[in-house]
Amino acid sequence: MPTLPPLPAPHLTLRDELALERTNLANERTWLAYLRTGMALVIAGLSLINFFREYVFVWIGAFFIPFGLALVALGWVRFRTKYRRINAALRARQVREAAYASLAPV
Repeated sequence: MPTLPPLPAPHLTLRDELALERTNLANERTWLAYLRTGMALVIAGLSLINFFREYVFVWIGAFFIPFGLALVALGWVRFRTKYRRINAALRARQVREAAYASLAPV
């Protein structure tokens, strides 16, 4: 009879669960930082356009608005990508645990 590799713990340990939670929370904090920075750039751009009528300030403000919107979009894409990778790793571990549990002798 073939020998099986050592079985992993049947469930995530508390340390593993907490690590996943910290990773998810860090990902959310990073997304919120992108959102906050992008909103600040858009508001700064609108403020420059509305309060200063000099040509230079209007152009700087016009640059800040799309740059802030692009930063928010970039942050969202990065958040979703990392969120999917984190959850894929968790699902892969659960599938491995289920496969080991089905192979274990009764």
